[in-house]
Amino acid sequence: MNVQEAEELLKKHVKDTKMLYHSYASAAVMEALAQRLGEDKVKWSVTGMLHDIDSEITDKDPSRHALEAENILKDYDVDEEMLDAIRMHNEEATGKERTTKFQHALAAGETITGLIYATALVYPDKKIKSVKPKSIKKRMKEKAFAASVKRDTIRECEETGIPLEEFIELSLNAMKEIDTKIGL
Repeated sequence: MNVQEAEELLKKHVKDTKMLYHSYASAAVMEALAQRLGEDKVKWSVTGMLHDIDSEITDKDPSRHALEAENILKDYDVDEEMLDAIRMHNEEATGKERTTKFQHALAAGETITGLIYATALVYPDKKIKSVKPKSIKKRMKEKAFAASVKRDTIRECEETGIPLEEFIELSLNAMKEIDTKIGL
């Protein structure tokens, strides 16, 4: 499945603008991670784009979220490794812990998008172009800021071999490149 096909499929199942923004941001971060790690950029981008395709039917029910995504995607050109990473981005539904680089990358990559987005929104101009990596790093330490963003999940970037500071910068830059597509 290519990126265009993934976006068409995503839009078929997700209507909420904020969730679409999150999906696009996750795709951009995953593509940047693939580039950095020498992985398949299309595969990683598509996985990032489709990881929450079930969000509107599960209403983020942690016991079903990601498992329903797998049911949606099994009839499309999505390989088992992609399905596995999507399934495992929600460990709660599977009862298992993430073990692969791809699983850790998706979990960390999709999670940091929320922290970056929240940080941009507290800037006076509400533009991601104004956000600096040091602001994201500072917000990582503020547990009350964007409290639902799991900092430990973001730190899983280190399981891919990418240090946190580099991961923050890479993710922020990836999102800056698509600022208008994600409403920032």
